[in-house]
Amino acid sequence: MRPVLSALAVGAALAVPLPLPPTALAADPPYDAALVRLSEILGALQYLGPLCGVARPTEWRDQMEALLAAESPSADRQARLTAAFNGGYQGFAALYRRCTPSAELAIERYRAEGSKLTREVTTRYGGDAAPPR
Repeated sequence: MRPVLSALAVGAALAVPLPLPPTALAADPPYDAALVRLSEILGALQYLGPLCGVARPTEWRDQMEALLAAESPSADRQARLTAAFNGGYQGFAALYRRCTPSAELAIERYRAEGSKLTREVTTRYGGDAAPPR
């Protein structure tokens, strides 16, 4: 993790704008980091949901496609969102071959976090953001 607090304090003291993280671009919406995280969650759920029999085989991939369609991101931004989805999927695919209690707990936690992120983005940015349900 980046030391956000110290970077903010230094930037404020010098009254100079801090550079954006290398993965973000100035043209990206302010909720982009939340959508990157949501994409990662959708990827994890895409793997774990069908593994544990609690989701249709394409349920979370369909949600990711809806997010991309609603956002109409630039090619670079779409690549970041897609990479986050794939990373979430591959991270769990490397660990789980069958459904376990910890996989079921991960599903529960990721669904809750994804719902929270979606609510926060849509509440704060309304018509500016259209993530999936």
